Amino acid sequence: MLSGQSSRTWQKGSVVSKGKGLLIDTTLCVGCGACSEGCKEVNNLPGEVEEKLTAHTWTTLSEHGDEVYCRHLCMHCNEPSCASVCPVAALQKSPEGPVIYLEDRCIGCRYCMVACPFNIPKYEWDKLAPRVQKCIMCHHRLGDGEVTGCAEACPTGATQFGDRQELLHEAHRRLRENPGKYVDHIYGEHEVGGTGVLFLSDTNFATLGLPANLGFEPMPEKTWEALSQIPRVVGVGGSFLFGLWWIINRRMELAKPDGSDTATQGKDQP
Repeated sequence: MLSGQSSRTWQKGSVVSKGKGLLIDTTLCVGCGACSEGCKEVNNLPGEVEEKLTAHTWTTLSEHGDEVYCRHLCMHCNEPSCASVCPVAALQKSPEGPVIYLEDRCIGCRYCMVACPFNIPKYEWDKLAPRVQKCIMCHHRLGDGEVTGCAEACPTGATQFGDRQELLHEAHRRLRENPGKYVDHIYGEHEVGGTGVLFLSDTNFATLGLPANLGFEPMPEKTWEALSQIPRVVGVGGSFLFGLWWIINRRMELAKPDGSDTATQGKDQP
């Protein structure tokens, strides 16, 4: 049972802001959807690309006004709240940068879904042995020096893959050399302690559907304080429901016409 910080698999300062990442420039996106198709292909995800994130669609495009598009996918936080609340370390921040999922460890508690400030992890509700699913930044390809499926498929360069620090330098260069073209902010540089996915845009980020006012402080401490209380609530609630079942069942037995009680059946009667 989770009963305190000793159960946590995340430790403050245990990850660094290095590693790989993605830079998404919405001014270059034409809404073709190749990123979603590429993601499906390299991750062997079934079905067609859906309009919203699901267990089988890990990145989507939303349209905002005239030819303004924005991608939605796991942000791969530097200090991920999903990993901080997972009691069995099924979600981990890898040294390469992606937040990965180890399905053989998952117990289906779904704390990660509640903790994520970007509402990313999805559950396979349609399966007998469901998993939590989300973008893993094509972690299985990085060891071979390959780029993510979405970056590889993008025909305009709207999605670029590389070292996070180098992508930040590139984003700052674009802001510096194109005054007035972009909103003067790199979304993900500092949000919730920084994320592996960075955005540049000429449109307000909140308008694009990206959560605003998250602050720059990493979220694991906050999410743990709230979610660490859940097991106590579940335990009390479970005891109450069992007691209620016993009372109802007992009354039904006593209400039988012959007054018999299954609890005493098979025992010697005086």
